[in-house]
Amino acid sequence: MAGAIASRMSFSSLKRKQPKTFTVRIATMDAEMEFSCEVKWKGKDLFDLVCRTLGLRETWFFGLQYTIKDTVAWLKMDKKVLDHDVPTEEPKTFHFLAKFYPENAEEELVQEITQHLFFLQVKKQILDEKIFCPPEASVLLASYAVQAKYGDYDPNVHKRGFLAQEELLPKRVINLYQMTPEMWEERITAWYAEHRGRARDEAEMEYLKIAQDLEMYGVNYFAIRNKKGTELLLGVDALGLHIYDPDNRLTPKISFPWNEIRNISYSDKEFTIKPLDKKIDVFKFNSSKLRVNKLILQLCIGNHDLFMRRRKADSLEVQQMKAQAREEKARKQMERQCLAREKQMREEAERTRDELERRLMQLKEEATMANEALMRSEETADLLAEKAQITEEEAKLLAQKAAEAEQEMQRIKATAIRTEEEKRLMEQKVLEAEMLALKMAEESERRAKEADQLKQDLQEARESERRAKQKLLEITSKSSYTQSMNSSTTALPTDLPSYNLISESLSFDFKDTDMKRLSMEIEKEKVEYMERSKHLQEQLNELKTEIEALKLKERETALDILHNENSSRGNSKHNTIKKLTLQSTKSRVAFFEEL
Repeated sequence: MAGAIASRMSFSSLKRKQPKTFTVRIATMDAEMEFSCEVKWKGKDLFDLVCRTLGLRETWFFGLQYTIKDTVAWLKMDKKVLDHDVPTEEPKTFHFLAKFYPENAEEELVQEITQHLFFLQVKKQILDEKIFCPPEASVLLASYAVQAKYGDYDPNVHKRGFLAQEELLPKRVINLYQMTPEMWEERITAWYAEHRGRARDEAEMEYLKIAQDLEMYGVNYFAIRNKKGTELLLGVDALGLHIYDPDNRLTPKISFPWNEIRNISYSDKEFTIKPLDKKIDVFKFNSSKLRVNKLILQLCIGNHDLFMRRRKADSLEVQQMKAQAREEKARKQMERQCLAREKQMREEAERTRDELERRLMQLKEEATMANEALMRSEETADLLAEKAQITEEEAKLLAQKAAEAEQEMQRIKATAIRTEEEKRLMEQKVLEAEMLALKMAEESERRAKEADQLKQDLQEARESERRAKQKLLEITSKSSYTQSMNSSTTALPTDLPSYNLISESLSFDFKDTDMKRLSMEIEKEKVEYMERSKHLQEQLNELKTEIEALKLKERETALDILHNENSSRGNSKHNTIKKLTLQSTKSRVAFFEEL
């Protein structure tokens, strides 16, 4: 009895010691994951678990986002997950997204998984029209997205209509022009074919390099009011704070770079920005909700920290990551070169095989034609031989008739004709017999000549038959030699290394000479990139001119009109911000308050 009570107590104590858990669903841009979390877990515990699962080391760009009453919020790292205003039902859903954007994607994004997550997020923002993208740039970006998904263009595989189910262009762009899906696909495919040789990560990076120059890329917008109560928009991004007109999210009116800001704080709904120059008054603005102020402060602190971090030497972790990325890039490049050489050798072997097969078919056709000619010659020879035999028999028969006529003539001459009438009749018969004999002799001679001619034709036919047999023998010998060559050449591709390389069989020794060669290749790539950029700009202008005639002006949005005005003035995202930051901080603060 005591043992049973002890066992029940032990079981109940074990049951009490088991930690309470709850289920969390994490949605990335291309997958969903579920985790069982302990009640005591903080935001950092869950965030680290997700990063480890994804194999992500560049964690400082990302966060876990959720929604509270139509307002976006981010999970705080130092606060328990369940202490946030998250829904009570399970599983609790969070979105793993990029919270901060790099200034230069190519220089800052090291890991391939980081690049891929940014690519997917930026692509979705462009398609959802959260980032404005002009039509010609949309087509170019779509071509890189297709390259990232499908690999190199192959006209035998990627036939007309293969992009019919793909979402590649913003609906605003599609509705702006009188163009069918086939016309859009044709223009996207034309650029897609030019990206041959780019791996998925390279195509995604090219996508980001173009997208980061779009005016709304990486900007978080918030509705605010200045001291006068004027409705404005605050933009927070990697470069600083920007003030926009509510109707124009492309071009800021004022910009404050992070290196000019000393302190940021808020009280209730009032937000305060203190410039680095202490002689200049602070500038303040009000937001709609306290929760929005918290979000603005989080984004400002995070972006400012990354801004300062970029201007310092890389940490040991980042240096190691970049070194590993360079080695991985060099390894992949050598691997791609090896694959390219193997592919080229295989293609050459296949071309040689096809040429030999074509030659073999040609020789077979020639042999067939020679065989048919031989058969026709044999048939002709047989026919001539038969005709000659018949002619010879006819000649013999005519000669026999001529001899009989001659005998008849001699008999008639020997016969005594007693009466004059009989003599005359006899002479007439003799004359007729002589004429008949002469005619018979001529016909016999003609038949004899014809028989001789037929014999000569027969001789020539037999000579032709002999030559045809000789030619057929030669062709047959050539065909057997070609077949032996073809069999040896056809076997060549099977002896080549397979496309499926085993990573363990590859070894790379990165010596100084290899790194120098890699550096030279990188410099060469830079020069080629500048040339491609110039060519790319020309292509963009050509496409813009080409589709301009199909534009429906009445469907242009306000952002389309603003973008066209900026383009006509030569204004871009970077030179606009540069001009604004060249103004004195004091004048910018004064201008903000007067808006």
